[in-house]
Amino acid sequence: MRFLSFTLPIIILILSLASGTYAHPYDDMKPLKLTMPELRPELSKLPEPMQNYDRMPMQSTAAFKPDVSFFRNKTNPGVKPYRFMDDMTFVGVPLFVSGILIKGSKNAYRQNYDDVTHSNTRLMKSFSTSIDNYLQYFGPTATIALKLAGVEGRSSWPRLLASSAMSYGFMALLVNSMKYTVKEMRPDGSTQNSWPSGHTATSFVGATILHKEYGMTRSPWYSVAAYTTATATGIMRVLNNRHWVSDVLSGAGLGILSTELGYALCDVFFKEKGLLRNDREQEDRLPSFFSISMGLGLGVHSMNFTPDDLIYKEDHNSLFNIHDMNIKFHTATTVDVEGAYFFNNYFGIGGRLRVRAMTARQFGDYSSQITNDDRRLENDLVSFYRQANPGRTAEEVNEKIIMMRSAERDIVTKKDITIVSNHLTEFSSSVGGYFNLPLGSRFALGTKLLIGRSIVQELAINAKFSGNVKTIDYQMEVNNGKVTRLDINNVMPTGETYNADWDFLTLGGSNETTYGTGLSLTYRYKSNFVWKAFVDYDYTRKYFTLKYDPYRFIKAATPNLEQIYMGMGVSMSPYEFQKRQSLNMITIGGAFAVDF
Repeated sequence: MRFLSFTLPIIILILSLASGTYAHPYDDMKPLKLTMPELRPELSKLPEPMQNYDRMPMQSTAAFKPDVSFFRNKTNPGVKPYRFMDDMTFVGVPLFVSGILIKGSKNAYRQNYDDVTHSNTRLMKSFSTSIDNYLQYFGPTATIALKLAGVEGRSSWPRLLASSAMSYGFMALLVNSMKYTVKEMRPDGSTQNSWPSGHTATSFVGATILHKEYGMTRSPWYSVAAYTTATATGIMRVLNNRHWVSDVLSGAGLGILSTELGYALCDVFFKEKGLLRNDREQEDRLPSFFSISMGLGLGVHSMNFTPDDLIYKEDHNSLFNIHDMNIKFHTATTVDVEGAYFFNNYFGIGGRLRVRAMTARQFGDYSSQITNDDRRLENDLVSFYRQANPGRTAEEVNEKIIMMRSAERDIVTKKDITIVSNHLTEFSSSVGGYFNLPLGSRFALGTKLLIGRSIVQELAINAKFSGNVKTIDYQMEVNNGKVTRLDINNVMPTGETYNADWDFLTLGGSNETTYGTGLSLTYRYKSNFVWKAFVDYDYTRKYFTLKYDPYRFIKAATPNLEQIYMGMGVSMSPYEFQKRQSLNMITIGGAFAVDF
């Protein structure tokens, strides 16, 4: 107890001193405040993962945003600049030259349609469409639409617009300078500015722009769509009777050449600026392909029909011996769409669609013949009269001839000759095996064995005659089936008029099986694009039928005349010839092909 009574006061004293010593420093302290550091948002670059650059980049899931930065000459990093003439292929040159080579004589067509007193010869077609007026702009429309949609192509807006303007400028200068220098009449006789075809040139400029901007950088199917549409435009210009085939070939060549020149110059001006994508490069591809080609066809120069080829010989055994009818042809032109799928580097299967047009040489000679057929009635009656009246004196015969000629002058008052088609056109569809032999990284030899079906669209001349109907006052005696007396007293007008519209001459062929082969040399100028030179051989054997009808208007103009013809043993029915002829066709040409 003493210990507690002694130590307790000491402990209390120590604690009191300690509390006073430690409490003194906090007498002046302020309340504690919590301060937060300032936060600023910053972007930091994450480490790049390993990428496989051989694969196409993944599509962004961002919302659609059209590209309207028209005046921004954007350049993507890492895009290799194009050198001057880096993409020149000069494929337009042989197309242009081939158009010149097949330019045939157009002097057969008389096209002064305002002169109603003389016969006219015009080349007309039953096909008519205005689609080609709009289809020629497919290329630039598709290019601009893809650009606005934000699909990145070869060039930025300034470079694209400059390249396009340069391309169309070259095309307009070349086409128009040639049109108004050569001054070739159109097939329909409307204007003298047929060669070369402006529509076709415009279409191929747009097709080549789309090919360069998107076909070569993104997908070859853009190129397929572009050149297929351009080819269709050219074909429709021919079918619409606005251009000759030579106009279309030359126009296509100028369109491609102008675009390649326009892009080559812009590659010099812009250098590396304004480039967004390089050409797609993919190796180790099979030689599967889709191609569009044009070529020249050799082999069929003429078709000759003789009296032995008449189908109804008994109807035409008369004093009038019909002469041989020989139709000659210019070098044929061909347009092909062809494709094949290869299972390996050496063998594949595929097919071909081919259109071959053989233009009749001097087909207007037959139309010139029909323009003189208004004298056929006069000449025939004179011949009949002389044969049936051998005892008449020369004065009597001449008196009758003068009477007949005077009376028959206004039987035909107007003639219009229409060449409905001056092409014997063959359409063929074939399938078979394709073979390929690589000759290195860029060259290869190819061949094929095909079988298919061939159909022919006829060529034809249509005639329209109009005039005054007349009746013939005559007496005719027949003994033992032979005319012993024919006296033509008068040729009298009836007061009526007639209009005769008929096929004066047609030539067509049967549908038959066709066999084909060929040899090609391909050059791969880009990983997906190939230029091809080829020689094809096609064989088919067809029945060809020629129908020649010179008497149709005479039946309408002189209804009772057929009795005289029948009495003289002359049939007024058409002459129909038929013969079987083998076609051995060799086609030399070039093709634009897309590997896929």
